[in-house]
Amino acid sequence: MDKRLPDLAAAVAPIHDGAVVMIGGFGSSGIPFGLIDALLDQGATDLTVISNNAGEKEIGIARLLKANRVAKVICSYPRSPGSIWFERRYEAGEVALEVVPQGTLAERIRAAGAGLGGFFTPTGYGTLLAEGKETRKIDGRGQVFETPLHADFALLRAERGDPWGNLSFHGTARNFNPAMAMAGKHAIAEVRALSGTPLDPETVVTPGIFVQALVQHEVRP
Repeated sequence: MDKRLPDLAAAVAPIHDGAVVMIGGFGSSGIPFGLIDALLDQGATDLTVISNNAGEKEIGIARLLKANRVAKVICSYPRSPGSIWFERRYEAGEVALEVVPQGTLAERIRAAGAGLGGFFTPTGYGTLLAEGKETRKIDGRGQVFETPLHADFALLRAERGDPWGNLSFHGTARNFNPAMAMAGKHAIAEVRALSGTPLDPETVVTPGIFVQALVQHEVRP
């Protein structure tokens, strides 16, 4: 039951070429920078990355794009402040893009974790985002059917964890991380503090049943 691993390299070792990888974070908050850097060193390529954005400047997901390790990005904000690498790869035809409105992205991830087959939403109805999707009128309002987003792996950032994989988060760094833990087949968490004893149940946000591995790693300066 002890899910602690000795280092970041061991944590990302199972990630294979062509994997679908969810990466937590919003802006620069709650991003598992250590796991992303370790994945870059590990060498997996042809990845599909699901995240809120496609990276900023030269850090995080932008490093994977710079190294040409990403085949497709599914996100809400492909262009972030100071980002250049997604734009370069996309303009060169080296990476595909699926844009998903942020609320829809969150709900598609949640639907996967909850075992749902999909949901209807008015967001995107009558726009290019609805092309090729089922639409219908419900109570007189146009709706688009959206499918769940599953992943082979989920890379998470948490504030605290324990040997059983229970996680707690700090403020807004929580963001997409708990939902992604449920939607990924193999969730890996980097935590600032790793306790040797169980976390107080009242502080647990993500139960250990959804987490397969965790490793202690300090936040990037």
